Amino acid sequence: MTHLRKMMLDELQRRNYSENTAEAYIRALRDFAAYYHRPPDRLGPEQIRCYQLHLMREKGLAPKSVIQKMAAMKFFYAQVLRRSFRWERLPYPKNKNPLPIILSQEEVRRIIDAASDLFQRAILMTLYSTGMRCAELAHLAIGDIDSKRMVVRIHRGKGGKDRDVPLSPKLLETLREYWRWMKPQAYLFPSRYKVGKGSPITTKGVFTICRSTARKAGIPKTVGCHTFRHSFATHLLEAGADLRTIQLLLGHSDIKQTTIYLHLSQRHLRACPNPLDALAVCEVGSVKRSGRKQPQ
Repeated sequence: MTHLRKMMLDELQRRNYSENTAEAYIRALRDFAAYYHRPPDRLGPEQIRCYQLHLMREKGLAPKSVIQKMAAMKFFYAQVLRRSFRWERLPYPKNKNPLPIILSQEEVRRIIDAASDLFQRAILMTLYSTGMRCAELAHLAIGDIDSKRMVVRIHRGKGGKDRDVPLSPKLLETLREYWRWMKPQAYLFPSRYKVGKGSPITTKGVFTICRSTARKAGIPKTVGCHTFRHSFATHLLEAGADLRTIQLLLGHSDIKQTTIYLHLSQRHLRACPNPLDALAVCEVGSVKRSGRKQPQ
């Protein structure tokens, strides 16, 4: 590890950044330096501006990905090197916020039933039943499943926060059967490829399971780990759960993050009267047809 990389990692750990964020920031800085073939401490604002355009034009990265890389560089120069750039001259790209993809309950059932084995089935059911993030699922330990209190303890979620989510009896039944078969030692979902008992499944591995089983089930939607989280929240809202409860279950720091599910809930959409329905327009059958050639 280079001296600069160690300095950045130390600063990230002092501020209690998550392991995933720290890895992403280190990787972003490494790629930036590799692009110019120079150490990052010898680069400055002009190189950052050009690199930003390179990421968007040539690499075709989404605005969200570019924003993360820009945040990594801002952290490095401001917090590690203590350089004072005029960051307003390095604008972040405008981030698009499309509504997330939601699965119906029938689609979730089809994906779960399409799992190739009990390992995949247990992962898919845990994602949907708890609404946890991909990294949170990957680091679940056996002791985090509390069958006496019927809760799942999520340690050090986003922002370093712990939270409990309800443990579904159906999920508990599946996990017990899975444990008797798999016999995991430390992590509930260990890596099936890395040697050693202390290696959890990677987030990429979880994503691959979600994507492949959705395709196998014939679901045309783009399905990832977060699709189950979004579906969990939306289905809870449709079932009558309040936003504050959903906020706590998802681990959102701000309820504004949770209000997006109001736009996705069929119950809330149907409860809103459409103003067109209040208009006393004439019957559609009485409207004149014109501009179309009549059949002979």
